[in-house]
Amino acid sequence: MNVARNYASGLFSAFLLCAVAALPSASSAAAEPVTVRHALGETTIKATPAKVFVFDLSALDALDRLGAPVAGVPGGPKPERLKTYDGGATAKIGTLFEPDLEAVVAGGPDLILIGGRSAPKYQELAKLAPTLDMTTDPKDMFGSSVRNLDTLGRIFGKEKEVAAAVDEMRAAAAALKTKAGKAGNALIILTTGGKISAYGPGLRFGVIHETFGFAPAAKNLAEGPHGQPISYEFILETDPDWLFVVDRDAAIGREGGAASALLDNEIVRRTKAWREKHIVYLDPADWYLASGGPNSLLRAIAQISKAVDGGG
Repeated sequence: MNVARNYASGLFSAFLLCAVAALPSASSAAAEPVTVRHALGETTIKATPAKVFVFDLSALDALDRLGAPVAGVPGGPKPERLKTYDGGATAKIGTLFEPDLEAVVAGGPDLILIGGRSAPKYQELAKLAPTLDMTTDPKDMFGSSVRNLDTLGRIFGKEKEVAAAVDEMRAAAAALKTKAGKAGNALIILTTGGKISAYGPGLRFGVIHETFGFAPAAKNLAEGPHGQPISYEFILETDPDWLFVVDRDAAIGREGGAASALLDNEIVRRTKAWREKHIVYLDPADWYLASGGPNSLLRAIAQISKAVDGGG
């Protein structure tokens, strides 16, 4: 009887060992290649990256939201919440415009993320490691931000985190759009070095019109990353219900006149936006440095929603 029982137990143990061996392990599942599309084509990631170098702050914002690893970042200004990556544990790999190729080679990343300012360096970096261009589309900022999140979710196995973030973003944007429909039109301007430029739908900050729902106060503005140069008189003639302001000098830490001081003059004071206290100084780092990141978008929506609700 004992012999038979021991024999049966041995067979069962052997069966379990075979069954476990046949199952894919977590490491082997993570090693399955993933092919993703990005702004400059398709790239295959052979395994879940453990060492990621990031040259785009919107992508850094997305990785931060998803809890994905970050091993290297560029130096220079960042939104306050992303300055934790400037610590000694994270490699310094150049600037937003100029990667330090020697530092990249020495660091041996599994994946490099670029976008916007660093996109022209794609060919050089792609020779060193799989490289994705996460540049967002100015004509579809919100949609391309969601697509970038989805791409990163597939790479890092963070699909649930992506779904939660996208649901939050869409709900917040829809709520703001309902308010914006009743709030009137808007003009978006950027100030830098004492000069002013304006942006409309399909341009750099056009998400305010296309996704957040504010009607454009000015028609046929010049296209391009630097907007259309304008004067105080243009703002008065356009006379927007809302004036949204991005202070570039504040974003990059440049000394000079603040946007609020620049706009405090007798011409702008005659506008409806000034009289109604509808001038909103947008968070400069979120809008100028990391505008396509999920947390940047959520913070932007929250700030504008508060302003529309009368909270300043």
